Amino acid sequence: MMESDAASARGNVPQYSVSEISGAIKRTLETGFGRVRVRGEVTELKRYPSGHIYLSLKDEGGKISGVIWRGTVSRLGMAPENGNEVIATGKVSSYGERSSYQLIIDRMEFAGEGALLANIERLRRKLLDEGLFEADRKKPIPFLPSLVGVVTSRSGAVLHDIRTTIERRFPRDVLLWPVAVQGEGAAAQIAAAIDGMAQRSRRPDVLIVARGGGSLEDLMAFNDERVLRAVAACPIPVISAVGHETDTTLIDLVSDRRAPTPTAAAEMAVPLRSELVADLAHRTARLAGGLSRIMQTSRARLEQATSRLPDLPSLLETARMRLDDRSQRLDLALPAFVMRARSRLDAPVRQLPSPELIVSRARAALTAPSRQLPSPRLMIERRQSALRASETALVTAWQRASQRFHLRVERQRLSPETLNSALRLQKARLDGLGSHLEAVSPRAILSRGYVLVQDSKGRPVTHSDAEPLNGRVVLSFADGQRGAKLDTLLTSQADLGL
Repeated sequence: MMESDAASARGNVPQYSVSEISGAIKRTLETGFGRVRVRGEVTELKRYPSGHIYLSLKDEGGKISGVIWRGTVSRLGMAPENGNEVIATGKVSSYGERSSYQLIIDRMEFAGEGALLANIERLRRKLLDEGLFEADRKKPIPFLPSLVGVVTSRSGAVLHDIRTTIERRFPRDVLLWPVAVQGEGAAAQIAAAIDGMAQRSRRPDVLIVARGGGSLEDLMAFNDERVLRAVAACPIPVISAVGHETDTTLIDLVSDRRAPTPTAAAEMAVPLRSELVADLAHRTARLAGGLSRIMQTSRARLEQATSRLPDLPSLLETARMRLDDRSQRLDLALPAFVMRARSRLDAPVRQLPSPELIVSRARAALTAPSRQLPSPRLMIERRQSALRASETALVTAWQRASQRFHLRVERQRLSPETLNSALRLQKARLDGLGSHLEAVSPRAILSRGYVLVQDSKGRPVTHSDAEPLNGRVVLSFADGQRGAKLDTLLTSQADLGL
């Protein structure tokens, strides 16, 4: 009985192969659960070179394996890390070769606001340690940009508010890079837009990253590490305007300037034109007033300095009168000076005997005793010829000297010292000619012991028998005359002793 019961029991239990039972379990899991959402802490996370991510989700009572295929990683919505508390959405499936089941994940999000805040806080501390929040890294916002870049959604009121605000304050060109501001892939698009703006040939002068308000989950793209590092590395000054004034994201800490709203970001990007015009008018008025005061002060100083200066026309007139007076006096003084100089030069000349007088005197002295000389007549004639030649040479030399003298006086206006020197030279020459005349004069012979014999009528006695015995004669010596009476005629030298 017992054996028959066992045989019947074996006949009623179906028999499966390993593959069949594994497939049946897989189908049961997939059809029984469908899509599920599993909450747990990420652990044992591994990224493989193929691009797949393998992990486990655990809580206090259990653990389940999970896999994220390579094609799903970019659409996951977040970057999972060990320790993150998440809610993973996917389907349950089994892996028959290992007799295990796993959760195939196609979407993941942080589990609850507390977990999101904890993850944000961990990332904030990490970036703080790297120095990305330091004030010295902040770039100044340009005063008046020519091109404003905007990274936000194409639809919505944010872009409209930014454009209308810029148009109202100071019209500038706006360059939009449209991105998704929430959901899957939003962080990657925002990071790529920031990098793309920095790589443009004409890149914006200032960049606004903005979106409207929302929940913490909606703003998580602006807490993504990729977006934060893109903002930190951007060479363009970045203004963040994410959410409402009470919303705070990590991009506000990394950006160069935080705006509470997108409208406030546009106001920070461009100045108010009316204020600039008013300020310019105010500065123009101040400059004009300052310039006017400077001109008034300078004019007063100039007038004060001018009042201390002498009257230039009067100075010029006085100088001109003095010059005219000096010129007139010079015109009068120069002829007078020349006349005085000429008078001084002519005075010595007038004191000198004229050549004619000298020659006449010499001739008279020569001719008077020539008839009484005891020398032969031929000697007298020769001496007279020499005298005439000397007279002619003397007159010629005197005339030439006089011409040269007057010519020098007229042309060169010699000084008195030079004129006196010339006069002394001419006088020396005249003295030399006089000495020559005295040497050839008959009177010079008397000084050597000769005597000039004249009769009572003053005629020279040239023969011994010209006068009778006891006749009266006049003997002319060098120093005077003596009277004498003729005695016996001497015939020899011996008769001198008688």
